[in-house]
Amino acid sequence: MNILLNYIWAFLIFFSILCAAFTGRMPQLSQAVLSGTGSAVTLVIGMTGMMCAWTGLMKIADKGGITNILAKIFRPAVRFMFPHCDRDGPAVKAMCMNITANLLGLGNAATPLGIAAMKELKKCNPTDTADNNMAMFVIINASSIQIIPTYTATLRAQYGCITPFDILPAVWVTSAAALLVGVLSAKLLERKING
Repeated sequence: MNILLNYIWAFLIFFSILCAAFTGRMPQLSQAVLSGTGSAVTLVIGMTGMMCAWTGLMKIADKGGITNILAKIFRPAVRFMFPHCDRDGPAVKAMCMNITANLLGLGNAATPLGIAAMKELKKCNPTDTADNNMAMFVIINASSIQIIPTYTATLRAQYGCITPFDILPAVWVTSAAALLVGVLSAKLLERKING
């Protein structure tokens, strides 16, 4: 997959240089590259503070026992979506922390928690292919239901939006719909495959 993406990026870069050369717009291309890289660095530095703060808060929450509380709150949903997981096991706790980070709209802070959860799920899976639990966890992460879209709101504020949280209703509806469709589809396919 990474090799394919490398080819796609290389093609896009080569094609844009070729188009700029044929249309006489090399100065505009050079300016776009320089301004784009500058904007990327500014964006990364701006988002690093938010990521560090929330990742630290998630670590504190884990050490303070909040993961156990979250595991109890999410237990009915976890029992439905992950029936073969130990309800009090490390995989469920890691998934609960990841889901919490996603609920708060902390996509980047949720990534290390999601990797930790997937590692715990892998320990329960003796095969080299993803099992139903791993597939369901990917679906939950891909739909990423959000109550507070912190990351998106931070980006909107950084680029001058006066009301960065006015997207809340749209985020709630689309993320909830994506989660519902994803989970139901996975459950239907799981039943069909298992017969």
